[in-house]
Amino acid sequence: MCALGLAWVRVPSAPLGYRDFKVCPRLGSVTGILRCALGSARSPKSKVVERSRDHNHRTSTIFSFKKFILLQPLLNQSIMLRTHTCGELNMAHVSQNVILTGWVQRSRDLGGMTFVDLRDRYGLTQLVFNMETHAALCVQARKLGREYVILVSGKVSERSNKNAKMPTGDIEITVEKLDILNESKTPPFTIEDNTDGGDELRMKYRYLDLRRNVVKRNMELRHRLAFQTRNYMDSLNFIEVETPVLIKSTPEGARDYVVPSRVNPGEFYALPQSPQTFKQLLMVAGFDRYFQIVKCFRDEDLRADRQPEFTQIDCEMSFVEQEDIFDTFEGLTKHLFKTVKGIDVVKLPRMTWADAMKYYGSDKPDIRFGMEFIELNDLVKGKDFKVFDDAELVVGINAEGCAEYTRKQLDELTDFVKKPQIGAGGLIYLRYAADGTLKSSVDKFYTPEHLGNWAKAFDAKPGDLLLILAGKANKTRKALNELRLEMGNRLGLRNPETFSPLWVYDFPLLEWDEDSKRFYAMHHPFTSPKPEDIPLLDTDPGAVRANAYDMVINGVEVGGGSIRIHDKTMQHKMLQLLGFSEEDAQAQFGFLMNAFEFGAPPHGGIAFGFDRLCSLFGGSESIRDYIAFPKNNAARDVMIDSPARISDDQLKELSLKVSI
Repeated sequence: MCALGLAWVRVPSAPLGYRDFKVCPRLGSVTGILRCALGSARSPKSKVVERSRDHNHRTSTIFSFKKFILLQPLLNQSIMLRTHTCGELNMAHVSQNVILTGWVQRSRDLGGMTFVDLRDRYGLTQLVFNMETHAALCVQARKLGREYVILVSGKVSERSNKNAKMPTGDIEITVEKLDILNESKTPPFTIEDNTDGGDELRMKYRYLDLRRNVVKRNMELRHRLAFQTRNYMDSLNFIEVETPVLIKSTPEGARDYVVPSRVNPGEFYALPQSPQTFKQLLMVAGFDRYFQIVKCFRDEDLRADRQPEFTQIDCEMSFVEQEDIFDTFEGLTKHLFKTVKGIDVVKLPRMTWADAMKYYGSDKPDIRFGMEFIELNDLVKGKDFKVFDDAELVVGINAEGCAEYTRKQLDELTDFVKKPQIGAGGLIYLRYAADGTLKSSVDKFYTPEHLGNWAKAFDAKPGDLLLILAGKANKTRKALNELRLEMGNRLGLRNPETFSPLWVYDFPLLEWDEDSKRFYAMHHPFTSPKPEDIPLLDTDPGAVRANAYDMVINGVEVGGGSIRIHDKTMQHKMLQLLGFSEEDAQAQFGFLMNAFEFGAPPHGGIAFGFDRLCSLFGGSESIRDYIAFPKNNAARDVMIDSPARISDDQLKELSLKVSI
């Protein structure tokens, strides 16, 4: 309450946001005040009776009305060019005078009438120009080009020919005034959902591409995901802390983007691949619940789900174990699905890394459908079929209901698995016909009884088709994973509107690289080993499991994390296993190990690929569709022509010479 006995009232004025008013609580409704304040129903009896200062020392105007007193700060009286947006008008607004602004989507000249579709961020509204009543205005409207920016005022009328496909399809605006705010060149492609512009052209004119509804909706989805993420994290007492962008280069992981230092000639910053060490330092600092929606950078070859700069939901917690991480971020996942997609997600299943590789050939299995792997070594070896006898692993899947596949279809599948990027030597099949007969591409090596045992191992039924690969274990599993996903696509089992999230955990701590003859961290050097596996660090490092976990949704890794090492001695041992000398370890990570000497708490965390999460929620395979200004597959921004050369003066300032 202010000194005049007037209370602040916040009134929604969607989609323009909120407007603040001061109202005497004894004198009735705010509805009329809002109408008057917006200029749509000003009372003829209203008049300025007094000027005063409100409690925030902003000059305000008091209006006297029949039933109420309004005090509206002049701060809220800034003139808006429009009274409504192009997506909100309906039959309830008929006969109202309105002002709209936006871009010309299209126009249609029908002689006596000209129709214009006006577009803004919120939708489309049809404008009508009548030659009989406003001839000059109609002539002016006929000159409007695509993407002209205009302001119109007029009256809302009921449409005689309604359009049920448009939210505003029941009404139109009979235009009484037209102002051209800005003309436009003819766009290089149509601003339509189904545009005629190719990828490179749309990237060059990305600001025009962003006007299209499909792209705009992607940005809105991204906003909602970020907003709901912050809501959830704040509700659990997490604090968002920004970490540095100019940091130190480290040798692990992908290549760094580096930035030369002018004030320190010959030295370079790196752009962060993640805020990993800083969030651990925040745990040492006592910020026991941290998160950040943060930009990260990696200089690596691009593909549909990669960009050189990308966004993470980065999270860390102190005094937690793996189960606490699962509970907290399973909750985030459920919250996002519920608030953004309207989907209730039940408890996430969990699968060890070993089982994921055994049954799906991937550490990010798509569990929207079955087709789990069945290993056949015990059933197929020793029958003089060299391909199986020499193979480390013989394994297959059951494509249910596919026994009627033609020879051409089977040849297509064989060609698919023999692609260089998949690498299988060939494909063996067993057809379980509807009449119960069994037919295989290796009939001459196996009796009907043998083939029957294969079918029994797969729990196959008449009408099913068994697809089998053989070779080196890891390579064969990966190839069969690709075949499984291909069959899922062919059979329509990978509906993008069906979501099957799960946790994959107990990853190997280390992986061996034959070329360099050394171990690498499967996640990063700060991941802790399972306590029960610590003795194996000295005898069999490759068998040690990590306290690490990934969240997988529909075959996409959307998040990954671990319980961290918080003990200096263990961290030092881990770096030794990874081949760091004492000097290198101190030079690269001394700041972190030194921090561990000042009371580091047990801690762990996770980072979600925010761009991937957006594309998954939006039903797309490309994260580029959900980034406002992405790079192309050559890591270039063709709109601003970046990267680009810099001047000789800039190079001199940085003490650099370019030699190409």
